[in-house]
Amino acid sequence: MTSTTIKRALLSVSDKSGLAELGKALSARGVELVSTGGTAKALRDAGLDVRDVSDLTGFPEMMDGRVKTLHPKVHGGLLALRDNDEHVAAMKAHEIGAIDLVVVNLYPFEATVAKGAERAEIIENIDIGGPSMVRSAAKNHGFVTIMTDAADYPELLEELDANDGATSDAFRIRMAGKAYARTAAYDAAIANWFAFGDAYTNPLGTDALKATPFVETMPLAFKRADELRYGENPHQSAAIYVPQAAGTSGVPQAEQLQGKALSYNNLNDADAALELVAEFAGGDPAVVIVKHANPCGVAQSGSLLEAWNDALQCDSVSAFGGIVAVNTELDGATAEAIASIFTEVIIAPKVSEEARAVFAKKKNLRVLECGDLPDPRRSGFFMKTIAGGMLIQGRDNGAVSEADLKVVTKREPTPQELKDCLFAWTVARHVKSNAIVYANDGATAGIGAGQMNRRDSARIAAVKAKEAAETHGWDAARTIGSAVASDAFFPFADGLISAAEAGATAVIQPGGSIRDDEVIAAADEAGLAMVFTGMRHFRH
Repeated sequence: MTSTTIKRALLSVSDKSGLAELGKALSARGVELVSTGGTAKALRDAGLDVRDVSDLTGFPEMMDGRVKTLHPKVHGGLLALRDNDEHVAAMKAHEIGAIDLVVVNLYPFEATVAKGAERAEIIENIDIGGPSMVRSAAKNHGFVTIMTDAADYPELLEELDANDGATSDAFRIRMAGKAYARTAAYDAAIANWFAFGDAYTNPLGTDALKATPFVETMPLAFKRADELRYGENPHQSAAIYVPQAAGTSGVPQAEQLQGKALSYNNLNDADAALELVAEFAGGDPAVVIVKHANPCGVAQSGSLLEAWNDALQCDSVSAFGGIVAVNTELDGATAEAIASIFTEVIIAPKVSEEARAVFAKKKNLRVLECGDLPDPRRSGFFMKTIAGGMLIQGRDNGAVSEADLKVVTKREPTPQELKDCLFAWTVARHVKSNAIVYANDGATAGIGAGQMNRRDSARIAAVKAKEAAETHGWDAARTIGSAVASDAFFPFADGLISAAEAGATAVIQPGGSIRDDEVIAAADEAGLAMVFTGMRHFRH
């Protein structure tokens, strides 16, 4: 490849950011500007001389602008190999002038879908000429420079200054790769919309699984938001990518108010905390403490400070170095309490000025303000890579209400037991399987996570509750009189018996085991009230 001095540039952009400044800089370097429609007008309004594409091609723009750059005098000028005699001869014979620089960004298809536009408007925002020019210019990057991102304009001008009006091979190759990534993402967005309809906005947050079967080819497009120091361990590289589509929200979109950069583990844990605390959106103040992607303390109370104290007391050992999420504005008093122990990340819909002042004293503490909490009932996809492929499933967005519960024991749960059952069930669906959660008066009393059998989870959670009682000088563990939730059915009565021995008086579980009768009989013998949900919540 050889460097080619830029003498003619074709500019056609939807996003006019930086356009006038770029046009002036190119014109000052003696570059001829060729443009279309609104881009040409914007350049002329900036006082620049611009040649219309219709003048270049000899054909007017037609069909409401649908046809303007799809012409041999455009694509011949882009695709011709300048060191190929036959190509040069063809250019001369057909009076095709070389185009050395293409500046294109595409019709705002993603934004049009995201704003809820009608189908006709969405279709009109499927760009045809733009991607065609981008791909032609990128293919011929040995001679043509392609620019698809306004953020790269300053670097382009630096290239021209450093190379006497030309661009380097390395720069053109990098811009070509970026261009193909953009058209790939653009086509993926269009394909997703056709596959999933108006639910497209985020391909990881659609109703596709309810409405359509899995598509034969799954086009996904993500943009790198940041490179991370490392992954789960220092020897692993890592980065975070976000969907190209507008309208997505979560930890990556939250504003970081202070603290060190978020690590891979921080992001993973903060997401787990945010997903769980979102279950309590609009309700009484709630606090979630997460450690290694599992909640180690959850509580909901009349004030955020009370909820923090209750959540912390569940497992104050594991809370050290944890992630904290709340469902309402974080106030100064709660901030003082949280700041009294070592915490990695705090995330809240809003952080008060008083809380910010408290956290400012701990410069390394990462504080995130996320705005609206994500919808825990939203649908979409969950993806996991495996050796040789990828597993894709619908999000676990299932939930149960009191009306869905079936009492299967002789004794019915009391109103308070029923309330604690539903609270424990909400937490359990966010705990790694096998999951057991004891809850008492709106707070977790003990959590058993990720064990190979359900009995061990029940025992571990009870041990943690006993240790908490000893730590705080209570007369008894909070599992006494608690409700216990199991994310899947009890395959044997042993796990339920362990929960009864820990002091639980009510049980909520999916049911569906071939030994349900045995488990129900054990519950009756222990005087427990038990309800079935009919829904399982494995979380691996």
